[in-house]
Amino acid sequence: MSWIRTMMFYSMLLVSTVILGITAITIVLITRRSDWAHLCGRLWGNLNLWAAGVTVDVVGRENLDPARPVVYAANHQSWFDIFAILGKLPVQFRWLAKEELFRIPIMGYAMRLIGYVPIDRSDRKKAFQSLEEASQRVREGTSIVIFPEGTRSRDGIIQPFKKGGIILAIKSGQPIVPISLSGSYKILPKRARLVRPGRIRMTIGKPVETASLTLEDRDRVISMVRDAIRLHLTEREGGLLSDDPPSAQVRPAVL
Repeated sequence: MSWIRTMMFYSMLLVSTVILGITAITIVLITRRSDWAHLCGRLWGNLNLWAAGVTVDVVGRENLDPARPVVYAANHQSWFDIFAILGKLPVQFRWLAKEELFRIPIMGYAMRLIGYVPIDRSDRKKAFQSLEEASQRVREGTSIVIFPEGTRSRDGIIQPFKKGGIILAIKSGQPIVPISLSGSYKILPKRARLVRPGRIRMTIGKPVETASLTLEDRDRVISMVRDAIRLHLTEREGGLLSDDPPSAQVRPAVL
């Protein structure tokens, strides 16, 4: 079953990336509406979740305010975190993403046109320029999604947070909304190729305000956001929930 799902997933990933990538590029070039192109990304995420046999249960929608720009901060266990956020977070947003992703043909060009912000971690000066650009976009009204760990966890356990994304949020003066992603590591661990169908629980936490904070508060903010994310992860993932939480605690999302 896993091999069949794996073949379905990679086939869908290839086809959907090409077709929806070209569609997003066309939409932006013709209409100049990156918000419409973002809907292609949402469809891309949902199609790849479906092909892999992955269900996403979403909790905490009441903590979303689509009218207010924020920085969404999520833990990062698997590539499927990207599909889950794109497909199931029902608001407009842009990514702060590794520069390597922007080198992928079609997909990378589409990402740039939609307004995603590349960050080059190998160049400190460029990285800070990217953070400044992202914080300016948030101040101007665009929400940004970041993975404060910087990369996927090797073992599914939440890792220490880097300071860059939190500095971005503090400089923007807008809230940080923590997103806890639980279960995605089991579907596709880092360096693995075989996809295992399963469930991801995505919990949207209460916003952490940054309006009155300065960069001197960054370590405290990192601790606050990390603790807020851990609140909805299992003990095995470095969190506080039981490893087998009751299904009654979860409100399923429609795929």
